[in-house]
Amino acid sequence: MKKIAVVTDSNSGITQRQAKEEGVYVLPMPFFVNGKAYFEDIDLTQEQFYKMLEEGAEISTSMPAIGDVTDLWDKLLKDYEEIVHIPMSSGLSASCETAMMLAQEYEGRVQVVNNQRISVTQRQSVLDAKVMADRGMSAVEIRKYLEDTRFESNIYIMLDTLYYLKKGGRITPAAAALGTLLKLKPVLQIQGEKLDAFAKARTPKQGKSIMLEAIKTDFAQRYQDPEGTNMWLQVAYTKDLEAAKQWKQEILEVFPHHEIVMDPLSLSVSCHIGPGALAIACTKKLHI
Repeated sequence: MKKIAVVTDSNSGITQRQAKEEGVYVLPMPFFVNGKAYFEDIDLTQEQFYKMLEEGAEISTSMPAIGDVTDLWDKLLKDYEEIVHIPMSSGLSASCETAMMLAQEYEGRVQVVNNQRISVTQRQSVLDAKVMADRGMSAVEIRKYLEDTRFESNIYIMLDTLYYLKKGGRITPAAAALGTLLKLKPVLQIQGEKLDAFAKARTPKQGKSIMLEAIKTDFAQRYQDPEGTNMWLQVAYTKDLEAAKQWKQEILEVFPHHEIVMDPLSLSVSCHIGPGALAIACTKKLHI
């Protein structure tokens, strides 16, 4: 059985401490705040990030430096025979395409997974990859499974504010002003490579109801699994932990038999949607 290392980036929401516990490796994502470089979960905490964001700092995301990626791979390949590398969605960052290009120099020993996941769904891909590696599957087999099942997940996110979408140029100032005037709570969807508009709610209560109904519909129609027996449910949020805990309890009232994982949304998503967002995600369980 080949010894395989599983690598991801901090967009998965997996902290450096959790990575050690799970036996995986996490590349910290770089951010530039007012021109200064920071690295997620190394010298940039969630608390520091939101403080800077709310103070109006200019924040931009970046990809891991090529040298940081290859240095980690080279180090791991001294102890492992193969690597499965799971970056954030290729539709949301060029880091996946870059990693695939770099992997060409490794003669098949590094398999880069392009399964278009982010945050809690990317996290589940990493955990599934570790299980498959422990079962003796090769890096190529793991990559193929994860890419073949790329659409077996979904995330719905309710925003608290339109300010950051406007600031990032993702909606027009006029649309943001109208949405703010009407106190709209947009619900976004990430399925596959894009972050798309899904619905508009007038209240947080209505937004939550929309997301819960969307998950029920996914279970019944997309996955042919009305009770979600073969699905993982996940909660994600930006900044407000107490609101997230309440949201988790509301989900458990609808899906009482699920074990729900709760994690902060990755900062690469958070900088575009701002604090106060709540999300629900589902991912199909490993079925091999």
